[in-house]
Amino acid sequence: MKVGLIGFGRTGKAVASTIIQNKEFTLEWVLRRKTVLENRSLPEFFGFDDENEKGRIYSTEHITPDELFDMHPVDFVIDFSSTLGIYTYGQEAAERQIKIISAISHYKKEDIHYLKELSKRTAVFWSPNITLGVNYLLLASKSLKKIAPFVDIEVVEEHFKQKEGVSGTAVKIAEALDVKASKISSIRAGGIVGKHEIIFGFPFQTVRLTHESISREAFGTGVLFAAHNLIDKKKGYYNYEDILTPYFNNSKN
Repeated sequence: MKVGLIGFGRTGKAVASTIIQNKEFTLEWVLRRKTVLENRSLPEFFGFDDENEKGRIYSTEHITPDELFDMHPVDFVIDFSSTLGIYTYGQEAAERQIKIISAISHYKKEDIHYLKELSKRTAVFWSPNITLGVNYLLLASKSLKKIAPFVDIEVVEEHFKQKEGVSGTAVKIAEALDVKASKISSIRAGGIVGKHEIIFGFPFQTVRLTHESISREAFGTGVLFAAHNLIDKKKGYYNYEDILTPYFNNSKN
């Protein structure tokens, strides 16, 4: 399967490296705003010497997504850019029925509406945290909430010092568990990649469900898991719950 990646920051680089090392997918290109590293070979950038590998880095300063789709067709677009990124390539990708996987943390309601409009023409997947583990954590916590709807719940999120605002993942957890935003505690320190903890307070006991991203490559494996589960999907709007729930409901395994 051919993949194009939008965005090449710290997380984008980790995702690109993970995709390149997976033989079921080919990273055809990376598109970023900056001209730094423009036209650089992706395998060479990451130190891979496999002659069969390909892919280059392009800048929006000199090429449009539309032109890139025509020059180097792909099956998937992976978005790790910004909230505005989807508006630069969404229409063109949907017209070509290229599947879209967005990992943008903070979309507004109008952005999500736009994603759903695009999903009428192609498969669109969105998760504010695309790691498999944190989404398993979310489904497990919702199951516990159903068992004990009276339980007290607190959400704690920890990230690297430069991260601004409350974690989009923490917000999604709070919304899914019907917890007020005031119940989210944020910690910013050092180079923490990302940690989310849900504390369930029962009488005389507590249950803590925790997920921690040790490396940004976790976002890459999450992308590949999502892509694997979208290969046979038709047009429509999908999230992690859509692809994980069947695993929870499969009583034969």
